[in-house]
Amino acid sequence: MSDAPIYEIDPEAFWSDPYPDLKRMRETVPIAYVPQLGATLITRRNDIFEQEKRVDVFSSVQPDGLMTLLMGQNMMRKDGDPHMAERRAIFPAISPKTVKDVWRAHFKVRTMVILDVLEERGECDLVADYAMPVSAEALKVLTGLTNMSYPEMDRVSQGLIDGCSNYAGDLEVEAYCKACTTSIDNHIDARMPALRANPDSSLLSVMMQAGLSSSQIRANIKLAISGGQNEPRDAIAGTAWALMTNPDQRWMIRDGKVTWLKAFEEYARWISPIGMSPRRVAREEVVNGVTFHPEDRVFLMFGSANRDADCFARPDDFDVTQDSSAAIPFGAGPHFCAGAWAARCLIADIALPMLFERLKGLRPADPKQTSFGGWAFRGPLKMPVVWDS
Repeated sequence: MSDAPIYEIDPEAFWSDPYPDLKRMRETVPIAYVPQLGATLITRRNDIFEQEKRVDVFSSVQPDGLMTLLMGQNMMRKDGDPHMAERRAIFPAISPKTVKDVWRAHFKVRTMVILDVLEERGECDLVADYAMPVSAEALKVLTGLTNMSYPEMDRVSQGLIDGCSNYAGDLEVEAYCKACTTSIDNHIDARMPALRANPDSSLLSVMMQAGLSSSQIRANIKLAISGGQNEPRDAIAGTAWALMTNPDQRWMIRDGKVTWLKAFEEYARWISPIGMSPRRVAREEVVNGVTFHPEDRVFLMFGSANRDADCFARPDDFDVTQDSSAAIPFGAGPHFCAGAWAARCLIADIALPMLFERLKGLRPADPKQTSFGGWAFRGPLKMPVVWDS
């Protein structure tokens, strides 16, 4: 382990709300070893922005990491040329042009169908009944797994997320995650013959066309599902919540003073759906007086970076008027989220504007019933809302 100062946490409290601990770490021990997590946390934005790019020291290659063991070695767990080769292979599926020309229309149609069902109800759980199916239906077409139901897409995604953040070593969580990977493999197997016969722009199809191996294809589809479902789901519901509870900022969007994209980006800074990214120390190095040793586990705390008072005027407030350009919700280095363009399109161009346009007077049923959770991945757990039906 590194020789960083030790900082103790209450894991349950940290899961419920990590921000008080992260603030204290930034102010007192910005690089700290947390025994309960078995890792050294880097918490300040500028340190993370600089160190994430140093893959020769803070490597994404983690043979014994949870993601690699449970999902296979995807491109996020590779550095240098191997990483870039797979990134180039998937680019035709998630390029800005493909998102605009292909996926945007699919996202819009599938979101419209969901709203058609909801509109007359007058109430729902915005996470389970809107954000979850919107995200899952988009991910089905993007990955090529159109044979998977949207509840199953959400289920296996959550199973992967829980497995990859299972640092406590819960055997039931691990077993459930493995069952979810089996389901994904089965759906991949069922879709491959049709995509061989009729290739399209989906991730599965373009990786097959690029000649990636079966293990590469499966690992990267699981990567897309692990991040491409829960993160847009959480950002859709979370941004909607921020706007419902800050109506003055919602009116700024209505009046054309602020864009939906700006609201999404500010939410992703304020409550980062991806709160952390792990790294393995590849060689001994001293950073800000802390000595890291080979094989040390390091967590780059994006959720902390995005509330750094040295970089943001009102770090703990959702405020669409503040400058959030220094935020790094999608990462800052070579592993910058490949799905960022698709996420921006789905959330800012489709899901949010269509939601508020169709469900007039959308508001919390009872703000006290809304809850958030998580630190490695964070988002709303439930969100009862009503509107004028």
